Amino acid sequence: MIELHLPWLELAILLPLVGALWVSRVPEADRVRQISLAISFLSLICTLGAWIDFGFLHVFVAHDHWDMFASLTGKEFFVIDEFSSPLLPLVALLFFLTQLATTRGKARRFSFAWALLGQATMLATFSCIAPWGIIAFLTIGTLPPWLELRWRSKPTRVYEIHMGLFIVLLIFGWSLIVSYDHGPWRTLGMVCLVAAVLIRSGVAPLHCWMTDLFEHATFGNSLLFVTPMVGAYAAMRLVLPIVPDAALHTISILSLATALYAAGMSLVQREARRFFCFIFLSHSSLVLVGLETATELGLAAALLVWVSVSISLTGFGLTLRSVEARTGRLLLTEYRGLGDQVPQLAACFLLTGLASVGFPGTSGFIATELLIEAAIDRSSLYGVIVVLAAALNGIAVLFVYFRVFTGTRHQATVSLRGRLPEQIAVLTLFVLIIVGGLIPQPGVASRYNAASALLKQRSVQMAAAAQQQN
Repeated sequence: MIELHLPWLELAILLPLVGALWVSRVPEADRVRQISLAISFLSLICTLGAWIDFGFLHVFVAHDHWDMFASLTGKEFFVIDEFSSPLLPLVALLFFLTQLATTRGKARRFSFAWALLGQATMLATFSCIAPWGIIAFLTIGTLPPWLELRWRSKPTRVYEIHMGLFIVLLIFGWSLIVSYDHGPWRTLGMVCLVAAVLIRSGVAPLHCWMTDLFEHATFGNSLLFVTPMVGAYAAMRLVLPIVPDAALHTISILSLATALYAAGMSLVQREARRFFCFIFLSHSSLVLVGLETATELGLAAALLVWVSVSISLTGFGLTLRSVEARTGRLLLTEYRGLGDQVPQLAACFLLTGLASVGFPGTSGFIATELLIEAAIDRSSLYGVIVVLAAALNGIAVLFVYFRVFTGTRHQATVSLRGRLPEQIAVLTLFVLIIVGGLIPQPGVASRYNAASALLKQRSVQMAAAAQQQN
C-alpha cells in the first residue's frame, strides 16, 4: 500500500490528545480556550494536508507515513481512502469551529479538554479500517460525554444503558462474525452488529439517549458527539461489507420510520434543544436509507447527504447555541423577536436550516435530489416518505425561525450582536453551504467514487462468504 509523504494522520490525532492533557492542567479559562483553538486548528491543517497529499497520489487508499501501529501489528492501521478523505477535515473543522464559536461566557462551562479528547478519538475512528480498531475507538469515543455528565453532576443512567448496550452488542457481534464463517451464530453476530449501529445512530425507538444528552450535557459537546455521524461510519465499514440484503432492508425501514417520526416530533417541541435533536435525527436517518439501496446512486446520495447535513446542522446548532448564550435556554412557546438584535444569526439560522432540507442553491439540494431519486428507484413509497420527511423538517425550521426571530420587538439593555469568533465560525459554514450548492460536481464525483469502492468491497466479501458456505 502506498504511503503518504508525511505522517499527517498520526499528527492530527496526537495533537489534540496531547492538547487535552495540557489544557486539563491549565487553570485560566481564557488560556485554555486559546491553547485549545491553536491545537484544534493545527489538527485541522494536518487533516487538510492528508487530503491534499492523498489527492496527489491518485490512488484509492494510502496509509500514514509513520503508522506505528502497523509496525507492531504488521497491518496498516491508520489509512485514508476515497471514502474517508473528505470526512477527516470535515470532522476536524466541526471541532475547531465549535470551539471558536464558544464565547468567553461559556468557556467555563464548556470543557475544552473533553472536546480535544473527543476530536482525537473521532479522527482516529475515521482514520481506521481495522474492524477491531474501529470498535475500540467507538468504545473510547463514548467516554467524553459520560465524563462531562459526571463532571457536571448530571444524570447518566439513560446514556450509560444505551452506550453500554451499544458496546456489548458491538463487541459480541463482531466476535461471533470472526469466529464463525456461516451458520446461526454468524447470523446472530450480524443482528447484534446491526442493532449496535442503530443504537449509536439514534434510530427509533433507541433514540432517547440523544435527547437526554442534549438536555443535560453542554450544547457544544453534544453537537460534536452526534454531528460527525460516527454511527454511519460504523455502518459503512462494519455492516455494509458483510450483511445480506435483508438486513440492509431492515435498516432502511427503521431509518425511514425514524426520519418521518422525528420530523413530526420536531413540529411539536416546546424547547429548542429537543427541537434540534429531532431535526438532526430525521436528517441523519436518511443517510442509512441510502445505505440500504446497495447501489452506486443510492450510496453516493447517502454520502452526499452525510457531508451536507453535518455542515448545515452544525451551523444550525451553533446558531441556536449563540442565541442561547444571550437569552438562556430557548423555549418555543412564545415569540422572541430577536431578528432586529442579531440579524446575522437570523440569516444564518434560516440558511443552514433550509440547506439541511435541500433548498435550491445550497449543498443539500443535489444530495436530497439524488437521495429521492434513489429512493424512488427502490420503491415509490420510499420516495414519498423521504419527500414528506423533508417537507415536515422545512416547516419545522420556518416555525422555529418565526418564533425566535420575529413576532415582536425584543428590548435589550445591552448589545446582543454576534462576536467576531462566532461570525467567523458561522460564516465559514455559510460559505461551504453556498459553494457546495453552486459547484456540486467535485463533491458528487468524490462521493460516487467512494460509493463504487465500498460496493466493490461488499461484492468481494459477499462472494467470499458464499464460497465458504459452499
